Amino acid sequence: TTMSYSQERFIAELAVQRATLLTQKVFHEKAKGTLSKDDKSPVTIGDFGAQALIIQAIRKNFPQDEIVAEEEASSLRADKALSAEIWRFVKDIRLEDEESNNLLGGQLASEDAMLDTIDQGKSQGGGKGRIWALDPIDGTKGFLRGGQYAVCLGLIEDGDVKAGAIGCPNLPIDDSTALSAGIGADQTDGAGKGVLFSAIKGAGATSRPLTNGALAASKPISMRPVPDITQAVFCEGVEAGHSAQDDNAAVAKRLGITSPSVRLDSQAKYCSIARGAGDIYLRLPVKKDYREKIWDHAAGDLIVREAGGQVTDIYGKRLDFSKGRTLADNMGVVAAPKAIQDQVIDAVKVVLKL
Repeated sequence: TTMSYSQERFIAELAVQRATLLTQKVFHEKAKGTLSKDDKSPVTIGDFGAQALIIQAIRKNFPQDEIVAEEEASSLRADKALSAEIWRFVKDIRLEDEESNNLLGGQLASEDAMLDTIDQGKSQGGGKGRIWALDPIDGTKGFLRGGQYAVCLGLIEDGDVKAGAIGCPNLPIDDSTALSAGIGADQTDGAGKGVLFSAIKGAGATSRPLTNGALAASKPISMRPVPDITQAVFCEGVEAGHSAQDDNAAVAKRLGITSPSVRLDSQAKYCSIARGAGDIYLRLPVKKDYREKIWDHAAGDLIVREAGGQVTDIYGKRLDFSKGRTLADNMGVVAAPKAIQDQVIDAVKVVLKL
C-alpha cells in the first residue's frame, strides 16, 4: 500500500504559507522601490530567511528526511551584518493560528539556530529515500519588481515526486481574471492576490488562497480542455535568457497558435497552466550544457500532471528526479494538456532540429 502523503502535503503547504509571509515582508521593507537592480540584498534576505523557515518545518515533522536546497550558510557566517538582518526578519515571522505555528516548530531559538537550519539543505539528492527539493524564492527578478515569484517545495521519494506545494503571493486568486490583461505583468494592487497550489501523487491538484494563519479551504484544479490546438495559450518566462523566446515563437507559429503568450517568472507558470490560465509551458534549452535544477521543477511537475497535464523534456521523456541535484538526463521542459502533448513535442523537434 502506498502512504497517503496527506500529512507531508499539509506540512508543506503550511511551511510554504509561513515562508511567503517572510518574502512579502522583505519585499515591502526592502525591495519596494529598489532603484538599483544591482541591490541583490532583498533577494538574499528572502531566500535565506524562507529557506530557514521551511527547513525548520521539515526537520520538526520529518527529521529523517533529506533536503536539497539552493543556499548554504557559510557566506552568512562570514557576513555578520547580513546574518543579523536576516534574523531580524525571521525571528518574528509566525502564522496567526497558534496550532499551525506550533506544528511548524514555532519561532527559531536564535540566530545561530537559524544558520544551522539553513545548512541542512546540502543533500546531494538521488534515487533512494525521501528528499525534499526546496526553492525558497523562485523567480528573483519577478520578486524584485513586484511581479510573479514562487516559494516551492516538493517531496521526492525513491526518485518519484509524491507531494508538492507552491505559494504564489502575487497571482490573482480568481482563475478567471488570471488570463486577462497582463497577468504576468507587475500588479501593484494587493486585492485578491496570493494562491497556494498543491498536489499528492494520484490524488489530484488543488488551489487555495494564501492566508496568514491556518490553511484556507481548497478546491480541485485542472487544465482546461484544448479541443483546437490553435486556440492554446503559451506560458513562458519574462527573461529572454531563461528560455529561447525565438524558438518558442517558432513552435507557436508551427502549431498555428496566435494568442499572445502569457509571460511570468518562476514555477507560477506550472501553476497557471494547471488551473487553466494558459495551456502550454515551454522551457527550451538556451545552452547545450545547461541542466535544470530539481528544485525548479519538482513541485510544478507534479501539480501539472495531477491537474491532467503531461510534463516531459524536449525529447518527450519524463523528468527524472533521481539523478541528484540536477535533471542530468533531461533537456528543457514541455508541459501541456495530455491530449496535445505529442503535437507540441513534434513541433519542438522540428524547430530545434532534433
